[in-house]
Amino acid sequence: MRVHWTENAINHLLGIYEYISQNSPYYAERMVDRLTRRSEQIANFPMSGRKVPEYPVENIRELIEKPYRIVYRIKKDQIDVLAIVHSAQVLSLDFE
Repeated sequence: MRVHWTENAINHLLGIYEYISQNSPYYAERMVDRLTRRSEQIANFPMSGRKVPEYPVENIRELIEKPYRIVYRIKKDQIDVLAIVHSAQVLSLDFE
């Protein structure tokens, strides 16, 4: 199944890179690489992520790539990566 990164998730990824790169561009690049590689798992195994506690519906799931949460929605024809948030952050998503 195709994985689509929403504009919101891309912005989160860029923000993560910018924040970490203030201290280490090398580690910022490694973290972004880890997050994008981890998201590839959902293309083959969409149900492998756990249900998101804040949104207890079957099609909203998350993978953990410490210290971040990769939140995604399973649709009929694709998977949308909705957000990349630090595990200490409060998750708030706007749907549709």
